[in-house]
Amino acid sequence: MRVSSAGRVARALVGPVWRTLPWWVLGSAGALGLLLAGTPRMAGAEPGPWQALTLLRGVALVGALGLVFLLDDRARHLTTPVPTRRPLRQALRVALVAPLAALWWTAVLLLAPSDTRPPVGGITLEAAAMCVLALAGAAAAVRLTDEARPGPAVAAALLVVAVLAPLLIPEDWALFVVPDDPRWPAAHDRWAVVLAAVAVVWAACGPEPLGGRARRARRAWR
Repeated sequence: MRVSSAGRVARALVGPVWRTLPWWVLGSAGALGLLLAGTPRMAGAEPGPWQALTLLRGVALVGALGLVFLLDDRARHLTTPVPTRRPLRQALRVALVAPLAALWWTAVLLLAPSDTRPPVGGITLEAAAMCVLALAGAAAAVRLTDEARPGPAVAAALLVVAVLAPLLIPEDWALFVVPDDPRWPAAHDRWAVVLAAVAVVWAACGPEPLGGRARRARRAWR
């Protein structure tokens, strides 16, 4: 009964949630990523394996930067009092965007020259971890602050992490390695751990804080 009721509520929310998604940010990030991925082909150049890997990592970061805005909601303080729980509303946002993101990443991989394209499974795992990290950061910002649009701050934090991580992570725990490096399999075992950890953080940040729902409801109706 609860599952059926949740399904009906989700179907009823599809239209309103679709209209409130930050499509201009997501579209801009997607277009920029495709442009970057297709630059070598448009220029008639053949990037080397390291350049192709770096380019795909950069495109994955662009996609993640777009996703940090997914949970931005101008009407956040008005929707807090509604009976639909925040985890369901956030899950619906992700579910609406996920198929488009998968198609976008497939197009990015197809644009990369096949001769120098890194292993698809490994680079896709890295991209997934970056994107889930972006969503976890956005969910944490929504849970810990009253900001309706935390996207810009989370994007800045993600950029700092992306710049500092390769510099600060010890060699024994390296994540950003090249495919012909013997550490490639171990690095992607660590990427899998990162993906699982940030997914747990994302799930933990989904619900409203205790007392927060009622407090924000009172603020919304003042």
